[in-house]
Amino acid sequence: MVGRPRRGARRGWWLLPLAMLLPAGCGDRDAQPRTVPLRMGDNFFAKELLRVPAGASVEFENRGRSVHNAVEVGGAWRTRQAIASGDAQTVTFTRPGVYRFLCTFHATRVGGDLRGMVGTLVVGDGTPYDASVYGRGRALPVTARPSGTVRRVPGRYRTIQAAVDASGPGDLVLIGPGVYREEVKVTVPSLVIRGSDRNRVIIDGQFQRPNGIAVTADGVAVENLTVRNSLLNGVFWTGVRGYRASYVTAVNNADYGVYAFDSVDGLFERSYASGSPDSGFYIGQCNPCRAVVDGVTAERNAIGYSGTNASGDLHIVRSTWRRNLSGIVPNTLDTELKPPVHDVDVVGNVVADNGNRAVPVLEDEWSTYGSGIILAGGEDIRVERNLVLDNPRVGILVTLNVDQNVWLSSGNLVRGNLVRGSGRADLALSGPAGPGNCFSGNDVRSTLPPALQLAQACDGPRLPWRMDLSTTADSLGLLVEAGTGGVPGNRVQDVPPPAPQPQLPGGAGAPVRPAVGVYAQARPDLDRIARPPLPAGTAIDAKEPSVFAVPLAATSPWQVVLSLYGYLLPVVLLAAWVSLAFWDLAARSGELRRGVVLGWVAAVLLLPLVGVLAYHVLGRPRLPVWLRAAVIGGGIATWLIVLGVGAALGGIV
Repeated sequence: MVGRPRRGARRGWWLLPLAMLLPAGCGDRDAQPRTVPLRMGDNFFAKELLRVPAGASVEFENRGRSVHNAVEVGGAWRTRQAIASGDAQTVTFTRPGVYRFLCTFHATRVGGDLRGMVGTLVVGDGTPYDASVYGRGRALPVTARPSGTVRRVPGRYRTIQAAVDASGPGDLVLIGPGVYREEVKVTVPSLVIRGSDRNRVIIDGQFQRPNGIAVTADGVAVENLTVRNSLLNGVFWTGVRGYRASYVTAVNNADYGVYAFDSVDGLFERSYASGSPDSGFYIGQCNPCRAVVDGVTAERNAIGYSGTNASGDLHIVRSTWRRNLSGIVPNTLDTELKPPVHDVDVVGNVVADNGNRAVPVLEDEWSTYGSGIILAGGEDIRVERNLVLDNPRVGILVTLNVDQNVWLSSGNLVRGNLVRGSGRADLALSGPAGPGNCFSGNDVRSTLPPALQLAQACDGPRLPWRMDLSTTADSLGLLVEAGTGGVPGNRVQDVPPPAPQPQLPGGAGAPVRPAVGVYAQARPDLDRIARPPLPAGTAIDAKEPSVFAVPLAATSPWQVVLSLYGYLLPVVLLAAWVSLAFWDLAARSGELRRGVVLGWVAAVLLLPLVGVLAYHVLGRPRLPVWLRAAVIGGGIATWLIVLGVGAALGGIV
């Protein structure tokens, strides 16, 4: 599971009971969000640029301690004057356009510019966007060529922001060693912001400022520095074409480490993220993204990589995802544009030891606990030649996601991975599942359902056995655990700092490369990426002992109870229905022709579930109607009620 409808319905849950109990339709690629959350903090909007389709609503949610509001500068719309802490107001937008808005309590005018708690809302996908709306008063050109101008901090400029504000496209902002207590907002395109020493150039948010670096201009690259202690994100690009993070360290930021939203043509390379209670690296809401994540390391985050509705020409390769709560999680949600997630490549990664309960984690993310790679409501995703080790729940999991729609995973390819040391199963296909998911050539010890690679091979015939219900029920147990206060209260600031990280080759004198045409240069040859080798002498954790696929060392009693119901009860019910059918046929053998009896026996045995139900409904058994209704209908109702209670306790229904 990748999240919950709490926190402004920001994330959904991939749970079978919801698919059955909620009046949600199956998702499609034309689906649009009904309500998009926008968090307000002290004193910032979590996204300074937000795009929504015409007809959508925005929920302005105050998660700060002060009162806030949102007012369009031209008076076209506004929330109420004061939205109290913990409260929210929803505004619906039907007219396409670009709307500049502010909080009247925490924004000011400086000349013709707006400063402070200010944002921009773009309504309608086809609305043209002009960078000058951010307040510089002029639109600047994007260029791939360096200008040759170097703006040094703290030499000529006392702050990084002062150097950025003085820059033009193609300039290099070169930062000397030191701790810079500021938030850097970049509205100048084609800048390169570079630290002279990755480990000694530090932008420190002091848990007072939203972001370390927030970029709303095209073609901006950030290199060779550290960002830490921000209220939201370490480095954040939003609404841009062209971005790059090279040799960046993002630690102990209170949402994401390195984050690109509604942006295309990008690269995260040789960077490091830890201590994020959401995800270390995140790419969201883009199609095609034309982006590469290559050679990064994420550890001690809630999720290593999370990608909501980030699809098309997106490659996550040659990276290390270790000691997080969970590893790599592409996912579909209705609360962002462009669902579902599709056409993502996850190739040649090391995904190990995820299931770290000592990390900071938001309640939303707890249900991802202990899995290496999760495809949640994804389509046509390629997971190939990865080394997946010692994840205490599932090594690679393909599952549905439930938000405003039910998003089934379909057409995903899982091939050639080495998976060991998983607690419940190395491979799992959770249900309900869409068609076309295939598993072949994976070196594994266990799968759910059993014989998954035989039943759902990528070549040859496939059996009509597409899902495992116990995995979904196990996830529901984690959901209930989160909803009943079971999430550890680890603090972001308590995550230990990493060891010194490698420097940008060439350091301060490296070539200046604005982030223009990034994808064309960084796109990897996937077929040439080998599976990482198993290190010599690696001690792989033993598979967690389990009974009926239920881990004995589950994180909570809810996992045990709901997993048992998810796994055992359908089997027990089917066995009871079959036994009753055979008992009834035996009792009637003297009055029925032998061919009729044998025909029903064959139907019950050869037509899974359908045959036995057909007999009880159409075979005219001697069993009283009330008894058949109690055993069949009552059994199904009991199963749904138990899982439905779990969903309710988890805060979903």
